[in-house]
Amino acid sequence: MSEARTESTGGAEATEDTGTTGATDATDATEDATATTGGAADAAPARPRRRQARGEARIAQLLKAASRVFCTNGYTAASTNAIAREAGVSPGTLYQFFPNKEAIAVELGDQLLNRWRETYGAAFLPNHLELPLDRMLDAILDPLIEFNCENPAFTVLMHGSEIPGTITQDHDAVHTTMLSRVETILTGYLPDTPPAEIHRVATMIFILFKAGLDVIMAHEGAEREAYTKELKTVLFRYVEPMVCDAAPLTAPRAAPSTTPPAPPNGR
Repeated sequence: MSEARTESTGGAEATEDTGTTGATDATDATEDATATTGGAADAAPARPRRRQARGEARIAQLLKAASRVFCTNGYTAASTNAIAREAGVSPGTLYQFFPNKEAIAVELGDQLLNRWRETYGAAFLPNHLELPLDRMLDAILDPLIEFNCENPAFTVLMHGSEIPGTITQDHDAVHTTMLSRVETILTGYLPDTPPAEIHRVATMIFILFKAGLDVIMAHEGAEREAYTKELKTVLFRYVEPMVCDAAPLTAPRAAPSTTPPAPPNGR
């Protein structure tokens, strides 16, 4: 990673943190054996080891700064110097904890993916099969949308074209798991539907969700809420005709009604 070496030897900027703060960070890094040695800057991105409290606080500070820089500049245009400036530290301090930009992205990506797993785990619950379709969409979509809006760097790191391979591999594994969860829920609503068709429907739901999420995240406030309702309406009207002829396995089918069910939010 030539960028890490170039920036770390950039003269006064890389050494300006030689006062108390720099000494403290250097001590933390030394105590926890996290300093990079030899040619580590040219090696694959390393995952930082566990650190003491002050070191962990500094890492959290750097990762928050990296998240903002990745969102503002994109991953490719981001640099360790920009991340250090955003964090209010010198590049020298940053290099005590991360050898290069890739290592920062891997650590941030790991943390976000773990939180994403927790989020979708709480969203895709078996008892959602007991809910009416509109309420099921609310129960699943709301936490997923909220997570992405609160963590915009997640989208940057998971879908960029030049993101470190380990991140995209982990994301692909999570995507496969989520797709399987959607297929399980669909099978509950459509027990007689062939698996191949279930897979196609689940894939289309993912595509619709991703497209709608991009629009939602591009807006704020009332407009964001309005587009969230639109996405739920689109998904409801896509799925509802399929389930109208098949009752959920966990709930008896209601008597036919001459009034069509209302989509989410009464539209």
